[in-house]
Amino acid sequence: MFKAFLAALILLPALMVCNALQMASLVVLPFAPKFFRRWNRFVANAWWAACDLWAEKLNETQVIFSGDELPIKENAIVILNHQGLVDIPVVFRLARRKKRLGDMKWFVKDILKYVPGIGWGMLFLDCLFVKRNWLADQNLIKKVFEKIIRYQVPCWIMSFVEGTRKTPKKLTASQEYALKNKYEPTKHLLIPRTKGFVATVGALKNHVKAVYDFTIGYAPGVPSVADWMGGEVKKVCMHVRRFELNQLPQKEDELADWLRKLFLEKDQLLIRFHQTGSFK
Repeated sequence: MFKAFLAALILLPALMVCNALQMASLVVLPFAPKFFRRWNRFVANAWWAACDLWAEKLNETQVIFSGDELPIKENAIVILNHQGLVDIPVVFRLARRKKRLGDMKWFVKDILKYVPGIGWGMLFLDCLFVKRNWLADQNLIKKVFEKIIRYQVPCWIMSFVEGTRKTPKKLTASQEYALKNKYEPTKHLLIPRTKGFVATVGALKNHVKAVYDFTIGYAPGVPSVADWMGGEVKKVCMHVRRFELNQLPQKEDELADWLRKLFLEKDQLLIRFHQTGSFK
């Protein structure tokens, strides 16, 4: 784990420097909000790119992509399956190639905003800090989306629509919930939470062009971030699908059903992945 220790020794101090640069940008916020956001996207891109280049160039970690080819610099809503914190740096690889690395806006737990480094940095990036309570979260989400539209902010809106990472206990609870509510249970995914996704599509339908679906597969098991940065992970697979926003259902209940059906398809992809080690 020497490489992981070395990565922490180099990248964490660099992250604090990024926080300082972000705090300095507050000076221009009142009279230059667009420049404020461009500056913070630049800072985020620099640090996240350093993390990904460490994994790709020094650790020689491969991310094997399959599925649809994505356009460069397209505004999109991105949904992912959530297995661990390592899901986040895995996505960096594709975001960097598609020129959206500094433009990711994550749905994250509210408590993260109090964490120096990552949490503080996300405060400057129009990320969405949620409490998993729709009544409490919907006004905050609305305000963030209004800013994104007002300032025409380039974005990938990143959402783990399962609401939490998958664990055996949570998977069992999800399967029981599915059966109780007459949904088809899934083997490798939790039942998606549809309210936030439906609200996101409705609010940003004139700003984003597509919904991206990323399905991440690890073999033999889900690694830690330390494993990723330490070079213990040699290959990760990601299947990518792109859906034109104007082809999605318009009614809220139909859009929620579309998301649930999409997760059944994702589950079949993961069943095949765990049988063959590939999405191809």
